[in-house]
Amino acid sequence: MPNDKVKPIDVVVIGVGLVGSEFLEQVIESPHPFRLVLISSSKTTIFSPDGICFPNGDWNGLLKTSSPKLDLAEVIPDLAASVKRGSHVVVVDNTSSDDVAALYPDFLKAGLDVITPNKKAYSGELSLYERIVEASLESGAKFLNEATVGAGLPIISTLKDLIGTGDTVTKIEGVFSGTMSYIFNEFSTGKADGPSFSSVVKVAREKGYTEPHPADDLNGADVARKLTILSRLIPSLRSALPDGYKSVTTTSLVPEALKAVATGDEFISHVQNGLIKADLERYPDTHPFATSLGGSDNIIMFHTKRYGARPLIVQGAGAGAAVTAMGVMSDMLKLV
Repeated sequence: MPNDKVKPIDVVVIGVGLVGSEFLEQVIESPHPFRLVLISSSKTTIFSPDGICFPNGDWNGLLKTSSPKLDLAEVIPDLAASVKRGSHVVVVDNTSSDDVAALYPDFLKAGLDVITPNKKAYSGELSLYERIVEASLESGAKFLNEATVGAGLPIISTLKDLIGTGDTVTKIEGVFSGTMSYIFNEFSTGKADGPSFSSVVKVAREKGYTEPHPADDLNGADVARKLTILSRLIPSLRSALPDGYKSVTTTSLVPEALKAVATGDEFISHVQNGLIKADLERYPDTHPFATSLGGSDNIIMFHTKRYGARPLIVQGAGAGAAVTAMGVMSDMLKLV
């Protein structure tokens, strides 16, 4: 049972898609002192600084009949006022929006913690990342993004612990894409009548494993973003990618004819068979990358001064709404 004497944490939830919806369910079911004060979809917003009340836990029904979407920038002063009155406010961005990511420095300056699985702010231009870090240092508000790499797997926290305790990272390698892991595990069955590449990609999208636009997985951009995020946690590599993920050498599986396709739905309808780098590498069939993976698994291998002969390995499901929302929730629990 929650302790009534514990001060609640006010939670702002932006984005109620697959991950956002799952996250909201986890918040509602949590025994911890979380109080939802704002829920925003692409069309509507519920905002109540004193806490949102919805019958029978039906946040979705209430959201559908609520006010038109608010401009998030205009809500910041109200949330900042709550912080000044002593409230602890956390903004959870479950979108993949560049526009929302661009607001992180403003959220942090206002004293609002930021938690997100959105990779855009941490893998784009270095200038935005530096403004996020500076705003956090200035206000003391925290930014946490475990779910940006490996969904619910403890990859970012593991790297932070290695660096924070004085270890030296020599190499990080792995299968960083749950989508690509699933696609190759399903496609490479060795059966003559096995599924087509296009059908496997379609199913991966339906399962919620892919990015909103599957080309971001197939062209290497998603992995490049994750590599950028990890590299910026390593002091010697923080400035190595001034243009973010675009600076990472990648190998794309997207056919030339589909590179300009704008939407995920259109891309799916046209899919054909067919240092810091995102690439395909060959490993012996005895290697953990070859023997351990199944489904949408990620597997990350940390080679460090301490973990030299036997590197530290983190493995598990790396895609899907439930495990991604769990990664977001794990960051929330660090604030309790």
